[in-house]
Amino acid sequence: MEIILTESVNGLGEIGEMVNVKPGFARNYLLPQGFAVVADKNSVKQFEHQKRQLEHKALKLAKSADAMKTKIEAVACVFALRAGDDGKLFGSVTSADICAKLAEAGVEVDRKKIQLDESIKALGDHKVAVKLPAKVVAEISVSIIAAE
Repeated sequence: MEIILTESVNGLGEIGEMVNVKPGFARNYLLPQGFAVVADKNSVKQFEHQKRQLEHKALKLAKSADAMKTKIEAVACVFALRAGDDGKLFGSVTSADICAKLAEAGVEVDRKKIQLDESIKALGDHKVAVKLPAKVVAEISVSIIAAE
């Protein structure tokens, strides 16, 4: 069954792609959830028009994401925390802490966008990635120093 994706679906495709799927998958999951529409003559024509609008919107989104990236990368996150003699912290620095530090600097970022595999538990400089829209990734420099 030919369908046009209206949302990105993992393992299937991106927005605007025309894909061939089994009828049951389309009928029971993709169509009711609003992830796709049936690819007939009218919907293809209508979706081409929407695709042009989405491309324009994606271009605007990419520009704003690049501007946000420069704002994020300009912020230096410095944490002064208690640490042991071996350089291990008594606590840890999490994505929520980094998000709060960015908010103090006037940059609003969702903490779920901060890519931290596990919380930071050692002194030193660390690079942390922040995923932004339009597949833009910003890197924050997080410095952790020992508190006196």
